[in-house]
Amino acid sequence: MRNTANLDLDNRVNNHVYNIRLPLLLSVCLAGGMFLGATLFGTSDSSRIMGTSINKFREVMGIVENEYVDTVNPSQVTDYAISQMLARLDPHSTYIPLKDLELSKASLESDFEGIGIEFLIVNDTVQVISALAGGPSDMVGIMAGDRIISTEGEPIVGPGLSNQEVFSRLRGPQGTRVEVEVVRRGMNKIISFSIPRARISSRSVDAAFMLKPGVGYLKVSRFSDNTYIECQKELAALKRLGARMLLLDLRDNPGGYLDRATKLADEFLPERRLMVYTTGKAKKYDQKYYATASGLFQNDPLLVLVNEGSASASEILAGAIQDNDRGLIVGRRTFGKGLVQVPISLKDGSELRLTISRYYTPSGRCIQKPYKNRLDSYDEELDVRYKNGELFSKDSITIEDTAAYETLIGRKVYGGGGIMPDIFVPLDTLGANQFLIELMGQNLFREFALSYYKKHKLSLDLMKKRVDARSLFLEPTAWQDFVNLSLEKKIKWPYSKQKIDTEQYISHLLKAYVARLIWGDTGFYMVISQKDPMIISALRQANRAQKLLLASKNKTPY
Repeated sequence: MRNTANLDLDNRVNNHVYNIRLPLLLSVCLAGGMFLGATLFGTSDSSRIMGTSINKFREVMGIVENEYVDTVNPSQVTDYAISQMLARLDPHSTYIPLKDLELSKASLESDFEGIGIEFLIVNDTVQVISALAGGPSDMVGIMAGDRIISTEGEPIVGPGLSNQEVFSRLRGPQGTRVEVEVVRRGMNKIISFSIPRARISSRSVDAAFMLKPGVGYLKVSRFSDNTYIECQKELAALKRLGARMLLLDLRDNPGGYLDRATKLADEFLPERRLMVYTTGKAKKYDQKYYATASGLFQNDPLLVLVNEGSASASEILAGAIQDNDRGLIVGRRTFGKGLVQVPISLKDGSELRLTISRYYTPSGRCIQKPYKNRLDSYDEELDVRYKNGELFSKDSITIEDTAAYETLIGRKVYGGGGIMPDIFVPLDTLGANQFLIELMGQNLFREFALSYYKKHKLSLDLMKKRVDARSLFLEPTAWQDFVNLSLEKKIKWPYSKQKIDTEQYISHLLKAYVARLIWGDTGFYMVISQKDPMIISALRQANRAQKLLLASKNKTPY
């Protein structure tokens, strides 16, 4: 499992809450005293108020140490107070205790063994931010937005839940399994999954291939340590294969290192084009990032795919492309994370990740969605979008900031809550019906693919030299073999008006899972892309993307 909980400057980091056996009043006093100082830092006598608040905290700590009926761990109490104070500031400032710091950095820098998810602890519940492509959770059907409520039959919710406990429950030796139960939006019952643990790669480019002659495809799952190097290699390979247009897939990309995202943006933008800028209370944090003269795809039409899971660094890249009229944004409104955190090492080795400025796109848009006065519901905003119908209809999109901004050639764009796509594509619900979830939850697609591959290994291995999953066709008996496998697992097949569409979707997935065993993730996405509604919609905009590129050629940069 990837140490999720947003691991760096551009990802949200979870607030660590500790289960300390203190009366509620004491907890409120500790957190409240710290908060008093934090909220008044900006006043003219802020130093005096800070000193008063700190002295009050010391006083309470001394009384607790000497008078409280039970033994208290001062370090735990202090950690709790700091976390509670930061939680009152904004959704992304956080405190990382020393014991969690190594895990917090691991997912963007190294491989690990686990189930392959990114998560946050939201309202005392584990919420999946993304399932890493090709990882165990992705293979069984875990989706962004799922809330994990139990592991091995034991609840994993409630006050005091920390990253450390989640890691201990979900991570483990390769080959072992973990049984989890999740709640999914739009579903009325709890869903069970059996997830095998595996070695999870830190690779961030999931796939790169030619969608069709002249059109390359690049899927980037996050902006980790080696992302730019990986992208450079794949972009160069696509150029050699004749790519004269690119589809850049940033769907469900939660962000990562800012400089990796701006370096990738530089591959598409002309020299001196502003990519992003930051402003804060302290001027030392104000920065502007400009494109350079180099770039493999500076003169080629570009289409960028995004959705509600695209956040932070991926939003910065999409905003830079959109504001400079360099390409079209296709999909659904992005997450809306536009706050900048800086890591500050504390004397005991722990780390404070403090919001010090805001990101702005070149046109001046702040992409941060509102959070003032409703921090408790901040992470539930995506559920609100779902319930309001925004994921299914462009007309249902609502944003609080209605101020209009202009791109280089004068197109209207809006801020106040993510990047609004130029071309809206609704959520495809076919892959989210209860029957399909049950099939995936029991890992039947992977089990079938392994069985099929072993049975036809000689002929399938001959196909490896030519990386083209579109040439793969399963044997006529494959469908009945899969049905028989599901019946062995006592899964009842539905008979409804959606039956034909569902069976066609399942057949396509079976082919994709077999292709993954032959060619890796590239094979999987080669197959999926053939019927991906967002990719199909994007390809229809090829001429429009070409016209936009020409229109922006000689415009004066921001």
